[in-house]
Amino acid sequence: MNDTIVTLQGYVGGTPKLRTAGDTVVASFRLGSTPRHYHRTTETWVDDQTQWFTVTAWRGLGENCAVSLQRGDAVVVQGRMRLSTWVDGSGVEQQTWEVVATSVGHDLSRGTSRFVRTPRPAPAVEEAASEAAQEEPTGEEVAA
Repeated sequence: MNDTIVTLQGYVGGTPKLRTAGDTVVASFRLGSTPRHYHRTTETWVDDQTQWFTVTAWRGLGENCAVSLQRGDAVVVQGRMRLSTWVDGSGVEQQTWEVVATSVGHDLSRGTSRFVRTPRPAPAVEEAASEAAQEEPTGEEVAA
């Protein structure tokens, strides 16, 4: 597999949008990252042009992003880079860099966060065994 894996650091540009694709949940949000460099002659830090990326997160990661992130949050995103190309309403071809996220988290070098583990549903086999163990005898059973 020749995917380009990237790690981006930046700020959430807007409230994540949650939608479904078939039966699968997907969240998307814009991530802005402004590179900085030191200018030796002026001895100052200079901001370069802000780069914008669309981040998509599928399934549980998408649900967690929709609940946890808001505009302005400092985040670190890791995922696969893709170039999406489409034709807009004016007939002009557009391109956007998209990152299909595998991990998203708050950038703790910029602030604090509190982690809350998402409960996992019990597998069906464990649920059936658990339900059987909880059933009480009805009293109608007679020992032979």
